[in-house]
Amino acid sequence: MEKAIITVVGKDQVGIIAQVCQSLAQTNINILDISQTILDGYFNMMMIVDMSSSKEPFANVSEQLEKLGENIGVYIKLQHEDIFNKMHRI
Repeated sequence: MEKAIITVVGKDQVGIIAQVCQSLAQTNINILDISQTILDGYFNMMMIVDMSSSKEPFANVSEQLEKLGENIGVYIKLQHEDIFNKMHRI
């Protein structure tokens, strides 16, 4: 299994989760876990996904998600699980 972490941050609006999930489904990426909160009008979501069956290479998916974020007014970041773990180790 090739796990990755997706973070989404921005001003809350209708359809953020739907559009991100639709983009992942089109690329055959499975969502393993998802957590989202809205704090004082700001949307924050973290997803753990399985990239093993992705139709696109990691770099392409990352670029597509970043462009989607720009289009809907949020920041979307895709990171390999091992890099995410090393960056956030205490």
